[in-house]
Amino acid sequence: MEAESFIPYVGVIKEMFDETPDVKSFRVTGLDGKKLFEHKPGQCAMLIVPGVGESMISITSSPTVQEYQQFSIKKCGCVTSWLHSAQPGQQIAIRGPIGNGFPVDTTFKGKDILVIAGGIGLAPVHSVVNYMLAHRSDYGRIQVIYGSRSKQDLVFLKELSEDWSKQDNFELNMTIDRAQPDWDGHVGFVPPYVTECNPDPSMTVIMCGPPILIHLSLDALMKLGFKKEQVFTTMEMRMKCGIGKCGRCNIGNKFVCKDGPVFSFDQLGELPPEY
Repeated sequence: MEAESFIPYVGVIKEMFDETPDVKSFRVTGLDGKKLFEHKPGQCAMLIVPGVGESMISITSSPTVQEYQQFSIKKCGCVTSWLHSAQPGQQIAIRGPIGNGFPVDTTFKGKDILVIAGGIGLAPVHSVVNYMLAHRSDYGRIQVIYGSRSKQDLVFLKELSEDWSKQDNFELNMTIDRAQPDWDGHVGFVPPYVTECNPDPSMTVIMCGPPILIHLSLDALMKLGFKKEQVFTTMEMRMKCGIGKCGRCNIGNKFVCKDGPVFSFDQLGELPPEY
């Protein structure tokens, strides 16, 4: 796998569509029209635009999707800006899959799952939720607490409202930072909303979002009786080369790209407080 991760595939953007004003989703296949490779929920890929640069991006489609890989990308730099201006049919280079992924077939199996996410932080865990929904009998209750700055900044809003919210044994809690006329849901930041939702402390937790959201939400969970070994996060934003060569994702004795990007918080507790 490590040797293969050096060699990029040639991908074709088959479809692209807006999620929010600054987030687009891209569905990519190989030149043969098939999915580029198999992956696990939570794994990443390096998207490469020759002459522009490369960027590590979470794979947001579930492994159960056989037609394509999906990437949901926020416009925030040279590569992502180029991708946002691309058109269907454009070829790009992709290295992957990269990272360990979430333990959906081991630690998570048979458990009640709580997902806490903020903004574009829902993208890395999107594949996890859809994988669990595709294997529904393998998991217990699923609860999602998700927030963003505004209604317009909630990614996958149509899917959340029309699909996830209608699933059996599934609870969706959404919030935005400030009230607005076209929003009749909860208003407030995610960490205090976690306390308000009062999730069952026996649940296994997946968290992804801005560092401040993660730290404050973890504090809220600890006060509710959760333990750090129950809580998992992904640190793909620290990944650079993806193959453990550049050293830029090193924390203590770990390399995020080789040992992660998924860690439980008891694992992170053994490392220098850089996350």
